[in-house]
Formats: sequence, C-alpha cells, structure tokens
Amino acid sequence: MTKLAQWLWGLALLGSTWAALTMGALGLELPASCREVLWPLPAYLLVSAGCYALGTVGYRVATFHDCEDAARELQSQIQEARADLTRRGMRF
Repeated sequence: MTKLAQWLWGLALLGSTWAALTMGALGLELPASCREVLWPLPAYLLVSAGCYALGTVGYRVATFHDCEDAARELQSQIQEARADLTRRGMRF
C-alpha cells in the first residue's frame, strides 16, 4: 500500500467518524459542549497540520548541513572543464 493510500484511508476513517458523530448517525446524544467542539474540528486539524508542516520545513532548513568537501570538488571540476573548453577554442 502506498503512502498516499494510507493517508487517504486515514482521512476517510476520520472523516466518516466525524460525519457520523456530527450528524447523529450513531444515535449518540452528545452534550452541547462536545458538539460545539466537534463541528470546527476539521478546521482545527487542518491548521494544526499546516503548523506542523511549516515547523518541520523550518527545522530542516535551520539544521541543513553544508557539504564543503563536495563544493570544493565541484569547483575543481568546473575549473577543469573550463580549462578543457578553453583549450578547444571556447571563450568565456
């Protein structure tokens, strides 16, 4: 099962549970305080997921490691390629 399928199954399960509780399909009489929290729950979950994603991206950017050895190697390869192309008649 792909990750997308797992997410879709999870969302379908949560969505159907939410719909069953808010529409009264299960025959449960929830207190008014629970119903007041239950109605905007999808919006709260969406905002929470967005905050988590933003925090994750920010953390990954803040802890990104530079590869200085690879950068030096790439610069030397670029210089070699330029020298080779200059020998072959290309001007920069």
